[in-house]
Parts: sequence; C-alpha cells; structure tokens
Amino acid sequence: MPALPSFGALRGRTNRVGPPPPPISVPLSAYVVDCGVYVDGARLPGRWTHIDAIAEVRRRGEGFVWIGLHEPDERQIQGVAETFGLHELAVEDAVHAHQRPKLERYDDNLFMVLKTVRYVEHESPTSANEIVETGEIMAFLGRDYVVTVRHGKHSALHQLREELERAPERLRGGPAAVLHGISDHVVDTYLAVADAFENDIDLIEKAVFAPRSPVSAEQMYLMKREILELRRAVGPLANPLRRLAEGCSPLIPDEVRSYFRDVDDHLTTVSERVTSFDELLTTLVDATLAKITLQQNSDMRKITSWAAIIAVPTMVVGVYGMNFENMPETKWRFGYPLVMIVIFFACIVLYRIFRKNRWL
Repeated sequence: MPALPSFGALRGRTNRVGPPPPPISVPLSAYVVDCGVYVDGARLPGRWTHIDAIAEVRRRGEGFVWIGLHEPDERQIQGVAETFGLHELAVEDAVHAHQRPKLERYDDNLFMVLKTVRYVEHESPTSANEIVETGEIMAFLGRDYVVTVRHGKHSALHQLREELERAPERLRGGPAAVLHGISDHVVDTYLAVADAFENDIDLIEKAVFAPRSPVSAEQMYLMKREILELRRAVGPLANPLRRLAEGCSPLIPDEVRSYFRDVDDHLTTVSERVTSFDELLTTLVDATLAKITLQQNSDMRKITSWAAIIAVPTMVVGVYGMNFENMPETKWRFGYPLVMIVIFFACIVLYRIFRKNRWL
C-alpha cells in the first residue's frame, strides 16, 4: 500500500515549543508495551509514563501520545483510563476482550475493536488441527492520544510503530493516522491469510477428487469452521471502516478519511474472497459426502457379492451335514468329488456374473 502523503502539508506544520526534554528513566510496566510522545510527526526522546506523556503534550499544545498495552487487567488499566478519560464501558470491553469488530463513540473519543488473525503453519491441510488463530486490538482515539490494547500473542504493533516512526509525514496526521495504520496493518494480514487459505483449498480440492483421497468429512468441516472464524473477523469490520471513511467524527481529519476508503476497498476484496472460499468448501463438503456414499455403496456391493458366493458352499455343506442315511450319493464313490466340483463351478459362475456387473 503506498505511503500516505504529508498530512502536515495539508494541516500546516507546527513548531516545537522549547527544546525536547531530557530522557526520563521510567521503567515500563509489564502490560505497557510502549509509550511515546509524537510532535510534528517525530517521537520525542526518552521514556515516558502515561501521566507525564499527556502532560507534556498538553503543555506544548501540540502532538499526541501513543501508548500500547498488552492484555491488562482491570486494576492495571484503571490508571490509564482515568488519565485519558476513557469510558468505563469501553474499558470493560478492552479488558475482557472477545468482542466483535465495531466502532463506538463515547463523548469526545472513539473506541474501535479489530480482530487480528494469524495463519498457523502446518504440513498439510488434511492433517491440521488449527489453521487460523485470532486475537484482538482495541484502540481508544482522542484529540491528543491513542491507546491500543492488544489481546493475543500475534497481534504485536511494534513493527508498525517503527514503520510509522520512519515516516513522520504520516504521523503528522495525529492519532487518526495511527488508527489508519493499525486498520491497514490488520487488513493486510487478512489478505495474507486469505492467500494462504487459497493454497490450502486448492490442495483440498485436488485431494477430494483424487481416487482414495485421504480427506475426510471431519477435515472438511474443520476447514469450514476456520473459514467461519476468518469471516467473523472480516465481515463486521466493514461498517466501522465505512463510518470512518464517511467522517463519523471530527477526530478523523479529511486528509485521513480518503485512506480509510482505501482500507475499506481492500477489506471488501478480502470479504468477497472469504465468501467464495466458504461457498467452494460447501461444494467440496457435498462432493466429499457424495464420494463417501458412493464408496460405501461400492463396499456394500462387494460384501454382498462375496456373501452370495460363500452362501453356495455353506448351503450345500449344511445340507449334507444333516445326519440322514438316505442322502443322495452318500454311498457313491465319486459323490464327494462331484459335490465339490458343483460347488466350485457354482461359485465361479456367480463370481463372473458379479464381475460383469462391476460388483467385484
């Protein structure tokens, strides 16, 4: 995706007030991944607490704070919530997670939930137990801050933060530019997962129509379940992105809104691909079940054919096993060989009939 043009050129550059403060030696908590102060698109040096960071931004009257949290509990997030004035309902959602993608407006800030996905590497889609792993990113957006809360090991934003810091013209767009970067990053991972899924489905499709394929109905339902997991992440995100692109809040500048439209277009592409995957898997499930039914019918014909062949000697031997004296040919010297020849001939005749009808 092309880099955003200079937001500062559209909004007007601002100058720093005074020299940057000296680095502050403040240890970050385990749940605080990073806390940075950004002025005119550049990160101020030093390590900051959330209290000192927002105080510095408001003292300068420019810039914003970006603080990242990882799976905080209610006690840990309470101080951040009080400092930035986060709504208690949104904070509760951020702590407990397991939310659908959504965008909510509380007073003078926005709360957005995005589902993250990761493709789980495996040797073969026919033997995998898990294909998609999900997580969540919650973002609180204010006039001079953005607070991100992550759930899941694969939803890290460190690489995105470094990428944005190398492009200060993007960070001049303020917290909205960070939210755009997060949304763009998440949708890009959807595209990557969709590509990997497509390869798996191609392999599954080849295996389904191969003779004596190892694909079972259970494996097909696993694939559909994983597609459903991906669909739950992709589908509900369309409405929040569309609202951001339409300017649902003054926190989203006009120069950033157009880039949310681009992300929405990419999401539409992913959504269409996921829908086609689901439909194709439904067809493959039907084909697998039909193939299993045909195989069972073929096996039943074979079993029935062999049972009919075995019934001939069983019947004859059963008759001659009845201990009566007046049985035909029991006293004849060639009686036993003749009976065996008749049994063998009858079995051969039945075998040829079943082979001709393709039961064997």
